[in-house]
Amino acid sequence: MLLNRWRRWRRSRPFWGGLLAVLAGAEICALPLAPLKVMLQQGVAGIPSVLMGAVMIVLGLTAWFAPAQRGLAGVLTTLVATAALVLSNLGGFLIGTLLGILGGGLMFAWQPHAAAAAPVRPSPTDATDDTDAAGTTGTTGITPAPPHDNAPSRSTRHHDPQGAQP
Repeated sequence: MLLNRWRRWRRSRPFWGGLLAVLAGAEICALPLAPLKVMLQQGVAGIPSVLMGAVMIVLGLTAWFAPAQRGLAGVLTTLVATAALVLSNLGGFLIGTLLGILGGGLMFAWQPHAAAAAPVRPSPTDATDDTDAAGTTGTTGITPAPPHDNAPSRSTRHHDPQGAQP
């Protein structure tokens, strides 16, 4: 039962893209968090690495816990991972950048499964004849407008929402 709940949760969001983004952020963030001796030699250059890693971790968690924001999180993850290539020790020695770009792409490309629509069956109360509210049969009193002389037939009419075509 617990395994089924885990599978449903995992499949209802861009899990693998988020996981790769979190791993990429951890990789980029962990390299500057070396021993104090190395951190002092690195100086201010370590701050962008830690910030970019933290942002990537947050974006990966956003994909998990707010799947509706997956498009924005995916694009931002890809951009931050690409920026980390220049600003942060070659993006965690290329591992963090590659994981971030792949994770961002997976987040952006993920689509939720559409629920299968049940076929619509006519109910027995649907009348097949043309009966109005008074119970009389016949036409409803609405006559369709005749097509214009230069208008194409209804089967080939093109929908133009701005009304530019005649």
